[in-house]
Amino acid sequence: MDTALLESTANFLVGPGRGILAADESNGTMTKRLESVGVESSPETRREYRASLFAMPTISKAISGVILYDETIRQNAVDGTSIPDYLHARNIMPGIKVDTGAKPLAGHDGETVTEGLDGLRERCAEYFEMGARFAKWRAVIRISDTMPSEACISTNAHALARYAAICQEQGLVPIIEPEVLMEGDHDAVRCYAVTADVLAATWDECKVQGVHLPGALLKPNMVLPGKGHSTRSDVETCARMTVDLLHSHVPHEIPGIVFLSGGQTEVEATAHLNMMNNMGPHPFQLSYSYGRALQATTLKTWAKNRDDVSVAHKVFAHRCEMAHLARSGSWSANLEV
Repeated sequence: MDTALLESTANFLVGPGRGILAADESNGTMTKRLESVGVESSPETRREYRASLFAMPTISKAISGVILYDETIRQNAVDGTSIPDYLHARNIMPGIKVDTGAKPLAGHDGETVTEGLDGLRERCAEYFEMGARFAKWRAVIRISDTMPSEACISTNAHALARYAAICQEQGLVPIIEPEVLMEGDHDAVRCYAVTADVLAATWDECKVQGVHLPGALLKPNMVLPGKGHSTRSDVETCARMTVDLLHSHVPHEIPGIVFLSGGQTEVEATAHLNMMNNMGPHPFQLSYSYGRALQATTLKTWAKNRDDVSVAHKVFAHRCEMAHLARSGSWSANLEV
């Protein structure tokens, strides 16, 4: 394990003012998103859309890394070079989704365990050769009156730790993503408690597997009530509870937190991150690994203006600038259009 390389990459990804673009939607998910905006999904249309994002002129101001899907890492950018080479040339690290999806957890209806450990070492070695320098693995945790079960928490924590150890062995910084979903009618206090339990189990397993925490990143949910709850948390409450959770339940050796935006609007995800960064100092960088919170409006705009990518670039540049400002607590609502 090259700990110096891992630490250098991890710190690069959470460097000042920048964060990660999650462009690793599976072909099935990307097909649904393209069809929702009236574009037929194919390897070429998926490449066309993603390559247009990566070509946005000011992308490197706000984006330090891009998580790719297996199909995308093998495709070419707008200038004909490979997408990993294109990103490296723009001072952006290519990353790769390496799990194979959440599958039903035996004996536990409604719960899942993320698979993909078989053959992972060989896949990581190939991706590193292709230019990837970090990876992502997402565990999915649901909340209900009976969930999550101890089995769900333990099996996903174990898989996350084994994934992280294998990635580090092959030179890839692991993004550890145990996502507690917003689906449900639970309140924010319940979200906090479940997320704390999931994190505790994950760090315990990482210790057992020998994961080098200074060379890893965490991609957690924020502390929010479920979508079905009667009230929504205000921005300050969400930020305060999330910061408290992280300070108390994340080892301070972790160099950065790259939040997922799951279930939030573009502005909500930006406002929450901005507020948290105003509550510092923190023992780790608070950054982003956003998918829809950077792309939702961009995708709709691109679909209507495929003959002129500058129109979508303007929209994407705005979202990137808002996220960039939130890294330093400099965003405000009046900057939104």
